[in-house]
Amino acid sequence: MNDQGLGSYFQFSNVDWGNMLSATWETVWLTVGSMIVVAILGIALGLLLFETTNSHNFLVRALNWIVSLFVNVFRSIPFIILIVLLLPITQKIVGTIIGPRAALPSLIISAAPFYARMVELAFHELDHGVIEAAESMGATRWQIIRKVLLPESMPALVSGITVTTISLIGYTAMAGAIGAGGLGNLAYQDGFQSNNNAITLVATVIIVIIVFIFQFIGDIAVRHIDKRVN
Repeated sequence: MNDQGLGSYFQFSNVDWGNMLSATWETVWLTVGSMIVVAILGIALGLLLFETTNSHNFLVRALNWIVSLFVNVFRSIPFIILIVLLLPITQKIVGTIIGPRAALPSLIISAAPFYARMVELAFHELDHGVIEAAESMGATRWQIIRKVLLPESMPALVSGITVTTISLIGYTAMAGAIGAGGLGNLAYQDGFQSNNNAITLVATVIIVIIVFIFQFIGDIAVRHIDKRVN
């Protein structure tokens, strides 16, 4: 058995760097792939919630209630439970319940509602005078969405997807603990279960670095987009 003292964290000769690189790549593509889908679904759901708020039409209000229910329910379920809950659906969609691809449905379904609420909030915080000015100039609703709502809310949308992406990185690690691959899987199986603290430490440091990189990119993007700081 490997030494389990403090020094065991620094026995880097026990680290298979090829496996570490492969697991890092799995974590990155899982995060980026799910982030793209989450951004699209989140903006669509957030826009739908915003556009159907305070409507006097019964059917529109019913639609808002249904979408809100979906968002609230899936935001409330802990991710590790959601993975187990969606195993039959995952099997149908991707044909397997293990490996990186099997984590995608759970990652997307857990993060999209979270981001949708952030999108809805960003739209509600927009100065309604800007929207009213566009309406007075004869802009259609689609033109207002495309040329006013989305551009004016873009700093908040980018900031929101940055926060969501960082949450996704944590979710990929949790998914890895039940066989979804990536750094979480490596840290759990080759690190914790094999009593190899060096692997656990290196995987943790790499995850932290990935988080810092995504946060840095998000901050740069927000500063570039936000007209208030330009």
